Amino acid sequence: MEWYLILAVIGVGFIAGFINTLAGSGSLLTLPLLMFLGLPANVANGTNRIAILLQNVVGVASFKKQKVLDMKQGLWLGIPAIVGSFIGANIAINLNEEIMRKTIGALLVFMLFIIIYKPDKWVKGRVGEVNPKPGILQMVIFFFIGIYGGFIQAGVGFFLLAGLVLGAGLDLVKANALKVFVVLLYTPIALVIFMINNQVDYKLGLILAVGNMIGAFVGARATVSWDPKIVRYVLLIAVTVSAMKLLGLFDIF
Repeated sequence: MEWYLILAVIGVGFIAGFINTLAGSGSLLTLPLLMFLGLPANVANGTNRIAILLQNVVGVASFKKQKVLDMKQGLWLGIPAIVGSFIGANIAINLNEEIMRKTIGALLVFMLFIIIYKPDKWVKGRVGEVNPKPGILQMVIFFFIGIYGGFIQAGVGFFLLAGLVLGAGLDLVKANALKVFVVLLYTPIALVIFMINNQVDYKLGLILAVGNMIGAFVGARATVSWDPKIVRYVLLIAVTVSAMKLLGLFDIF
């Protein structure tokens, strides 16, 4: 691979890692890039998991160091997500994702209105102590989020944030930290499924991971240091752009 393509992959990985850690949907940048470089869609989907895995190792370490990550709560939410990711990754091996992408795009539009309508919930979190042990409904929700994350990954961060902010009552900073931890828990399961089915380009995945890891480090720092309202605005922009892309609106221009 030419040196300028390596730099381009690392650069896009950095942006994706930053967006994934601060909000979500950075894979909407990396998946098209990997396919542009010649990977089939299913191989690009599998290869992207290497970058996601290493990105979240860095993100979790940074959030833990900054003392905003409740790993016990993350483990409870991660268990159903792990089970779901196993199912989702097996579906992804053979299924065309176009219908699901449009469905997710429509759901993101709905989420956009929720973020606008209830701004305080995304900034302040629930008053009082949050129960670290989730209820049955939360575990069911995270099971289905895990299915989607195992299937395609792109956009899963938004649904994790919605579940953590609106369902668990966390503010955006703590929710982002838990989101990264949950993704770290289920990603190895999905990655193994793709590896078994020879749908991973290891070299390209590791090059992409370099950028994702740097982006995750910067993104974790920004999540904690920035005003929560700024993080919410970034989330609004990311959700809007992602919804438009998934619904194919960019194809009109």
